[in-house]
Amino acid sequence: MTNTLPPNTGYVAAAYLVFLFILLIYIVIMAVRAARVERELAELLTKAEQRSPSDAAAETSRQ
Repeated sequence: MTNTLPPNTGYVAAAYLVFLFILLIYIVIMAVRAARVERELAELLTKAEQRSPSDAAAETSRQ
């Protein structure tokens, strides 16, 4: 067995770096989406809490 690396080692390392870069971008995109969904959910919960019980009763009677 030789002590030198095969000549294509640089390509393998570059492929791993590209994969890790794409994975990092994916994780960042998912974190941004999750934060947006959480913010929208908090906004909807606030709006739901602000509705009065008579509004809720009127809404269910219309359906």
